[in-house]
Amino acid sequence: MMGSQAVPTLRANGRAFAQISQFHPELTAFRRDLHAHPELGFEEVYTAARVKEALQVCGVDAVHTGIGKTGLVATIKGRGGNSTRMLGLRADMDALPMTELNDFAWKSSKPGLMHGCGHDGHTAMLVGAARYLAETRNFDGTAVLIFQPGEEGYAGARVMIQDGLFERFPVQAVYSMHNWPAMRPGTVGLTSGPMMASADRVTIEISGRGGHGAHPYQTIDPVVVAAHIITAIQSIVSRNVRATESAVISICAMQAGDLGAMSVVPGKATLVGTVRTFNPAVQDLVERRLNELCSAVALGFGATATVHYERIYPATINSAEETRFAGDVAESLVGPDHVVRDLEPSMGSEDFSFMLQVKPGAYMRLGQGAENGVGSCLLHNTRYDFNDDVLPLGAALYAGLVEQSMP
Repeated sequence: MMGSQAVPTLRANGRAFAQISQFHPELTAFRRDLHAHPELGFEEVYTAARVKEALQVCGVDAVHTGIGKTGLVATIKGRGGNSTRMLGLRADMDALPMTELNDFAWKSSKPGLMHGCGHDGHTAMLVGAARYLAETRNFDGTAVLIFQPGEEGYAGARVMIQDGLFERFPVQAVYSMHNWPAMRPGTVGLTSGPMMASADRVTIEISGRGGHGAHPYQTIDPVVVAAHIITAIQSIVSRNVRATESAVISICAMQAGDLGAMSVVPGKATLVGTVRTFNPAVQDLVERRLNELCSAVALGFGATATVHYERIYPATINSAEETRFAGDVAESLVGPDHVVRDLEPSMGSEDFSFMLQVKPGAYMRLGQGAENGVGSCLLHNTRYDFNDDVLPLGAALYAGLVEQSMP
């Protein structure tokens, strides 16, 4: 059962939480099994099989596999009449290409792979909601449970949509959540409008003329050009983007020359980085200014620079009505003092954004960082682990969205 710090006094919708808590140990074992067997995007064969097995044991009406390669969708019909109402709930399933440094019994069994973002917990929470909804069916409509592959850079949400997700399951709205170590267990955060930023990849290829480091006047040094470009593009946010808007430009990698050749000026240099914005107009502005500045700076040194700008994930934009509703459902579980309705948006990104471009909905954060340190390790850290104490609350929140949207 949950520790005393995990959840404040439950309110009107505590029934779902109480029932789900009865199989909390089973959810914990399921989550830890997924943690021990991490898989990358579109390789979630073991994960999908375990999810399918669990859903069938739960008694869902149907499990549809192979949507978006390794994705699954389960459907559960409520006890009502022939309602055509449908609500979507989404959880991501994939892990990260990183080495786990934890030493507990359920640590990753695969070198170089780990669940460093808690997708194992998200999947377990949605399975918990499936069991509760299939047992009670206290709603009028159809719950559509989406188990999505490839969130970590593979745009699995977009692939599921392209594979006919919302044509086959025409939900009226869709919801998702992510654990958040910086928030206490028993708290839920969300905001209307931008929730997370877009994620763009920028590659800048600089061509100069190589030569001997002792005779730089005979070269066009791309390293010097790269240094000036790195400095110049930081002016885009401060001098081209409105102060009331938000943008981040980070050059995170540079490759030029050979570390073993100290006196060779290379002929080329490559910069790689990311751009984060909330507003598509700002995104367009940043892309345009990057092209203009890089070309102009390189030209000033007699070099050339080519910018390759790739839009990976759009911004995650919560719709107003669905955000208000999700906040109300959260309050019915944990009370208004534990729901943050004006949560500060994050410059991180999330491919649930593709689903919110097609359907109204909301993305939430579920607190998991306890005062004793459990669940407080930051995401994408080699010692991260999902806090199993919050499994029943997350599952109850998913279930509450279904029951209260389709009473």
